[in-house]
Amino acid sequence: MSYVGTEMIVNNARKARVVVPGFNIPYLPMMEPVVRALRDCGSFGLIMVARLEWEKFESKSLRAIRDEYEKVKDPNHTRLHLDHVPVIDEDNLRVDYGAIIKEALDLGYESVMVDGSRLPLAENIECTAGVVALAKPYGVPVEAELGAVLGHEAGPLPPYEELFASKKGFTSPDEAKKFVAETHTNWLSVAIGNIHGAISAAGKQKEKPRARIDLEHLALLERATGIPLVLHGGTGIEPEYIHGAIKRGIAKINVATAIRQPYERTLSQGITAAQQAVYETMVDLIRNELRIVDSARVLNH
Repeated sequence: MSYVGTEMIVNNARKARVVVPGFNIPYLPMMEPVVRALRDCGSFGLIMVARLEWEKFESKSLRAIRDEYEKVKDPNHTRLHLDHVPVIDEDNLRVDYGAIIKEALDLGYESVMVDGSRLPLAENIECTAGVVALAKPYGVPVEAELGAVLGHEAGPLPPYEELFASKKGFTSPDEAKKFVAETHTNWLSVAIGNIHGAISAAGKQKEKPRARIDLEHLALLERATGIPLVLHGGTGIEPEYIHGAIKRGIAKINVATAIRQPYERTLSQGITAAQQAVYETMVDLIRNELRIVDSARVLNH
C-alpha cells in the first residue's frame, strides 16, 4: 500500500461509512500489542496520547510516545495522533496548549487535537483557528471539540439518564456550523450522549455508565458541519449505537478505558501478561464491536 495521509484516511472512512479507531496509550508497553492486533486483523487505527496520559498516567512525554511508536509502527495500519490537549484542563487550570501542539508537530505527529470545549464559543473558535493555522505548514489535520463530553472532571457525574434526557452539554448544530466555518478544523469531536471514563484513582477501574448516542441529534450535526465527526468516550456504548453513529458521520472513535483497564488489572502478573490482555481485548474490539477487520484496504488508497 502507498502512504496515505491521515486527513485522507479519515475522509475515506466518512465516505465509506467505516470508522478509524484511535487507541490511547497511557502506559508505553501497551503500544506494541495495539499495533500487532491492528496488523493481524488487517485493520487501521490511530495510536494516540493525550496530555492527561503523561500528566496522570505513565506515557512519560510526547517524545517518549513518538520514540516508542517509531519502534513498532506499521504505516499500512497506523498513524500517530496527539489526542486531547485542553486549553483549560480537567482541574480547571489553563494549559500552554500551543507549545504542546507545536512540540508534537515538530516531533512528527500526523494529526493533533486542541480541546477548547470548556471555553465560551467565541474563545474556542479563536483558539482552534490558531491551531489550524499553526498546523497548516506541516500539512497536519486538526481535531477540535465542541460541547461537553463529561467524565474527566473531579467528583461524580450527575445520573447518566438525567444528562441524556436534558441533552446537557450536547453539541449545538447551529454552533457547530458556525464553528467549522470559522475555524476550518478538519474533524470535530461532538457531545451526543457519550462520556469519558474516569481517570481519578478511585474511579479508573470502575465500570463506566452504559452510555447511549442520540442518533437523531448526530444526523443534524453531520448535516450542519459536512466534515468527519469524532466520538470520544466510545468504551461501553452498545454496538448498535456505535454502528448507527458511523452511518451518520462518525469517522473516528476514541478507545481508552476498554484497553487500559485489562492492562492495569493484569500487570501484577507481569508486563507480558498485561500486553497479552491488551492484545486479546483489541482483537475482540476490532472483530466484534467495531467490525473493522480488513479496513486498512478500504482506507489506504
